[in-house]
Amino acid sequence: MSVARVCNVLAGLCAIYEVVEISGLLTVFGVFVPFPVHGAISLLFVLTLVFLRYNRGHDNEGGAPGIKAQVRWYDWLGLLLGWVGAGFVALFYSSKVIKYSLYGYLDVAGEVLAVCLGLSLLIAVRRLTGWVLPILIVVFLLFTGFQSWLPGVLNGPDYGFDRLTYAIYVGTSGVFGLPLQVAATILIVFLLFGQMLQSAGAGKWFMEIAMALTGWSRGGPAKACVVASGLLGSISGSPSGNAATIGVITIPLMKKVGFTDTFAGAVEATASTGGMVLPPVMGTVAFIMASWLNISYAQVARAAAIPAILYYVILFMSVHFNASRRGIPALPRAELPRFWPALREGWFFLPPIFALFYFLVIKALPPEVAGLYALPFMVVFSFFNKDRSGWLTPRRLWQAGAAAVRGWLVIATVTGTVGLLIGSLDLSGLGIKFSDFIIQLGHGSLIFTLLLTGLASLILGMGLDATPAYMTLAILTAPALVKLGLTPVQAHLYVIFWGLASFLTPPVCLAVYVACSISGSKVWATGWQAMRLGAAAFLVSIAFALNNALLLNGAAWDVALSVITALLGTVCIAACFEGWSFRPLNWPQRMILFVAGVLWIGPGVFTALVALVLVLGVLSWQWYQRVQSKQDVSVTA
Repeated sequence: MSVARVCNVLAGLCAIYEVVEISGLLTVFGVFVPFPVHGAISLLFVLTLVFLRYNRGHDNEGGAPGIKAQVRWYDWLGLLLGWVGAGFVALFYSSKVIKYSLYGYLDVAGEVLAVCLGLSLLIAVRRLTGWVLPILIVVFLLFTGFQSWLPGVLNGPDYGFDRLTYAIYVGTSGVFGLPLQVAATILIVFLLFGQMLQSAGAGKWFMEIAMALTGWSRGGPAKACVVASGLLGSISGSPSGNAATIGVITIPLMKKVGFTDTFAGAVEATASTGGMVLPPVMGTVAFIMASWLNISYAQVARAAAIPAILYYVILFMSVHFNASRRGIPALPRAELPRFWPALREGWFFLPPIFALFYFLVIKALPPEVAGLYALPFMVVFSFFNKDRSGWLTPRRLWQAGAAAVRGWLVIATVTGTVGLLIGSLDLSGLGIKFSDFIIQLGHGSLIFTLLLTGLASLILGMGLDATPAYMTLAILTAPALVKLGLTPVQAHLYVIFWGLASFLTPPVCLAVYVACSISGSKVWATGWQAMRLGAAAFLVSIAFALNNALLLNGAAWDVALSVITALLGTVCIAACFEGWSFRPLNWPQRMILFVAGVLWIGPGVFTALVALVLVLGVLSWQWYQRVQSKQDVSVTA
């Protein structure tokens, strides 16, 4: 049997195990699996698939891990280390691991087990994400052991190897802590739901609905891409998966009507990435955030709603202004699907989504339970599809489960490995000290601290996926923002928005790589274009950090005014970036609109009035230019 087939079987078995365990079916037979055991079993599956499936180098275009042709001795070595470390927890948790927790430190055998699992995780995460995350973790592990060498506020007592290994291996904040718990319960269920939805053909249906709504307007295919990728992304939470599913349809259409390869790829990458912050489901980090802050998912979704809408308004208007500047025509209505027939054609995709929303938001069930309850709806209603290739038969369910697990590998590996970082920081208190250091560096200014945090997020985004970038910054920088007056929800959402840069910022920008493989454009050029399209979202994050009303908190009047002015501000910023409003914008006009957009997004009635005056000035200037150009034409004639 080939390595690929073995991996496919293991991925399918892993999906079945996760569903059975999360559903609680084992308790019916009197079998109770504590989370450390469940987490260890999950890591056994994950590490086996990583070491069997992925090369030690990033061999594919864009730095994606290369698929293995054969297993080498060093793969078996890394896997053996993981089997020893995680297997001990899975087999001997009740009899031996719990006893370790009584002491607060490990003996020599325990230290060896902790090192085995830690090394295996670091090697695995290096294969999947590159060098940045493992180096960062090792640095902070060394900081914990040699804290007395650190300067200023970071200085503290050193911790011995026995206590450090205890913190990362047995401690409640270590490898088997909250991040892995969220990954091995909530996230795998929602990845299964999203993959089943795509396997049933929802991507094509979302695209038809989007084309019916926007295809008739100027630059319609690109606008349809924004709508369809946002709809699918809000459910699947996978930017690269969305780009692959929707991009094969939208990118050729965008190129056909006149958009450049680079712009088409960038639009798809940016639109797919925004699904991570768009309710109702959002992405993986939203569930981690809800668990981290001990609040309901509905509270996270409510807070993220307006910022997510602003993100897509900016992108939508950027597409419109770009199409207007390039003179790209609208598609003939005869070539477009009609909305109501398209809606009736795929109506069966709606009940599973409504069921998920009902269980998740209205009934407020735990997210993993809500996701599990929605899965049968997806299976049953798939058989109403006239296209039998979308029926979720047992074979297609197996394929969807295996595909979901393959997409989950990075998340599970990262969350387990980040436990090494969290455990060491929890022991040493460096997380709190680092926040104090950030505050001192920003001289106690909220604006400077926001910019420092954003810069750190942008740098991490160049080497990390959104999930590890968020978790790292949530530990190191979010507490600083809270100390300066932000609510925990504001601080963590701010970090999440900046963490989106990881999918758009070269050299590690997975959504861009997928889009480039379809558009044929160059990665760096497409990445920079995607960053420009998504750059205004960073301004939106600063806006809701300064104005809590944009997170739907406060009096109704304040919320309404903040939302309206923010929408107007996003349009101004999009016009500035694309150099077009009703006619071409020169650089002074673009700068004025940018300032007006920032003022409109920011809080306050006075700033809104100033922005209004600036915008009216630009519009009057453009009207004068238009009149002058007509007079010049008439004189020439």
